[in-house]
Amino acid sequence: MDIVVKKITSEAERQMAYDIRHTVFVIEQVVDPTEEYDEFDDACTHFIAYADKVACGTARWRFKELGIIKLERFAVLENYRGKGVGAALVNAVVNDLPYATKVMMHAQLHALPFYEKQGFAAYGDEFDEAGIRHYAMKLV
Repeated sequence: MDIVVKKITSEAERQMAYDIRHTVFVIEQVVDPTEEYDEFDDACTHFIAYADKVACGTARWRFKELGIIKLERFAVLENYRGKGVGAALVNAVVNDLPYATKVMMHAQLHALPFYEKQGFAAYGDEFDEAGIRHYAMKLV
């Protein structure tokens, strides 16, 4: 499978990313759309992943506060999970980041082992976000 991840540069690509997020978060995980699409979307740097030229994954990053970057909205369509798309997304996003004193994310419990393999470590207490259990993670 040929996987390509690129920074989103067009409205068409952004809409494909939103469609992927809608499928993964709103439909599969029953996240309220008002929580999924937020005030940060316009300020974020967004990415889209293609597997054999099919748009199948997305992610974004943003400045949270001075020196802290937050990675968010990692989503891969079900038929493409476990095939390297998520790892390619993480790699592309991390390689795009400017210098930061801390790179962090909120990861769903089931995804902790995946993100640990990508170089992240959980910290703090488990918490609820959009009705789903999460841990904060930081790049180590």
